[in-house]
Amino acid sequence: MTKTYAQIVKQIEVLKQDAEKLRRKEVEGVIGRIREAITVYGLTAADLGLATAPKAAKAATAKADGPAKKRGRKAAAKPAAEAKFRNEAGQTWGGRGKRPQWLRDALAAGKTLADFAVK
Repeated sequence: MTKTYAQIVKQIEVLKQDAEKLRRKEVEGVIGRIREAITVYGLTAADLGLATAPKAAKAATAKADGPAKKRGRKAAAKPAAEAKFRNEAGQTWGGRGKRPQWLRDALAAGKTLADFAVK
């Protein structure tokens, strides 16, 4: 029997939801193994290449890029919003601006914003 376009689209959505559930389950295992290794070996963010660059290195990079173009005054930058939503991988969103892709994907897979709320 031939399937209709609508049936195939529905099947794709079900498969996407199943795939997201499996991915979350696998990610939990991976994160657990990573945390265990970090604890056992006493690793730091710098050991993993996750540390931020020192200010001197940032300044050298800025000088190498050349002078900034002057286009008038810019509005004062707003302070970074405190994280209001976080996923299992540690990615965060402050609730301002466009939702990040990881959150849009999770919401499309059936999650709710409450599932990611930082408590």
